[in-house]
Amino acid sequence: MTKGAKLTELYDTTLRDGTQGEHITLSVQDKLLIAEKLDEFGMDFIEGGWPSSNPKDEEFFSKARSLHLRHSKLCSFGSTARLSTAIENDPNLTGLVRSETPVVTIFGKTWNAHSKKGLGISDEENAELIHKSVAFLKKEGREVFFDAEHFFDGYKSDREFALKMVRSAIEAGATRIILCDTNGGTLPQEVGEIVTDVLGVSTVPVGIHCHNDSDLAVANSIAAVVAGATHIQGTINGIGERCGNANLVSIIPNIILKLQGRFTFVEHLAQLTLLSNYVYEILNLPPNTKAPFVGKSAFAHKGGIHVSAVMKESSLYEHIDPALVGNRQRVLVSELSGQSNIRYKAQELGITIPEKSDVFKKIVHNIKELEHRGYQFDGAEASFELILQQELGNFTPFFEVLETKVHIESGKDSKNVDQAILKVQVGNDVELTAADGDGPVNALDKALRKALTRFYPEIRSVRLVDYKVRVLEEKRGTSAKVRVLIETGNGRTTWGTVGVSTNIIEASLQALKDSINYHLYLGKSTLHAV
Repeated sequence: MTKGAKLTELYDTTLRDGTQGEHITLSVQDKLLIAEKLDEFGMDFIEGGWPSSNPKDEEFFSKARSLHLRHSKLCSFGSTARLSTAIENDPNLTGLVRSETPVVTIFGKTWNAHSKKGLGISDEENAELIHKSVAFLKKEGREVFFDAEHFFDGYKSDREFALKMVRSAIEAGATRIILCDTNGGTLPQEVGEIVTDVLGVSTVPVGIHCHNDSDLAVANSIAAVVAGATHIQGTINGIGERCGNANLVSIIPNIILKLQGRFTFVEHLAQLTLLSNYVYEILNLPPNTKAPFVGKSAFAHKGGIHVSAVMKESSLYEHIDPALVGNRQRVLVSELSGQSNIRYKAQELGITIPEKSDVFKKIVHNIKELEHRGYQFDGAEASFELILQQELGNFTPFFEVLETKVHIESGKDSKNVDQAILKVQVGNDVELTAADGDGPVNALDKALRKALTRFYPEIRSVRLVDYKVRVLEEKRGTSAKVRVLIETGNGRTTWGTVGVSTNIIEASLQALKDSINYHLYLGKSTLHAV
């Protein structure tokens, strides 16, 4: 590929091929929302579904007519007709026409093993089926893209058969030929060589559609573009059947930033992380923190030597500027930390520490000791900040829990009861409270709030957002330590805290105490500080 020499089309199939993935479900409204977001980002084509396969997709295409897409063309998807003698009455083709999309994508067999064994027809009959199906849709005024199903396997099995099917689609009026690695088993070198060969035969633009069964869908898509393909199909976040489809979220920045290629409408690459997270949110799935380019961990640094280098020159350990894709650099604090990690985090938190202060060595030693005992601060930065501020003399706990009792009662004939009793000291006052809850941790949370609300009414806005337990030293069984990570919010922001103990109640209480202390610290509360 000559750098910057041509435009590459983006064809998104999140709403169709993506929904074939396990645990992936989208309502009609979900699909409409994602379609609008894809158009806003700058996709050339959005494949909305297979209208004749299910009522949901038919409803989507009906409602999608009211969408005001600025960039994208909506596409419907289907197969060639079942019988070449009944083209005009084929329910699949007539359903595609009824969808009223300007572009229709149909797939046909280009691996002779499928046409002979699956359809039970000759090579000539298969070519005729493709030709007549494409021609019918063209006659109905649609632009037709031909997805050459199983093309790479078919090409390797019988090159002449595969190319003959492609020619048949082109002769009937297809305006794009998309080579599909349907089984996901082709290697990048093979993709490049085969795409080059097809380009010598095709008189229309050639595209690529890859699956990720060999973890090569992104690499294969890029290999196709380097070889001359000008159309890429894939999904947001790589969702899709089996191991997924080619991930457009990885392909797009690689083409723009590494190959200096261009897309027709993509102007704001910095929106990429937001797009990725938006689709995860609609799918009700947690974002992949380790996703290249857009994952939370993509530009996270933990080792002290790495951090020291990144602070001097970020490109030493970052292949691109995170801001280019809407992400950001993060430095983690752990047992691998050096003084550079602490200095970076202090700067990030807006904390000024004298250059020659011994506090760095003290905190590094403290953090490493705590992590050795099972603490983890990757997801508990609020607990880390409290440690830092306490070492600097800027923070003193706002309360102290003097005694804790948790009562759990259950039985066949008794009511399930979880109750926590706390004795809490605030200044010179001691408060004794009890609260019932849905489980012992919920009871602890309620009792602690009840004890503190009189002194610090601002904690009424604090809510537990997430609660995770990790068993450490699993081989020790029920005597093993547990690490509790809590995510807390106040309606404006969220923060994470951590607790570790062989007692899950004690670990939970540690994290809860840090959580409330951090909220009070953020609000600069001064009432009755202990």
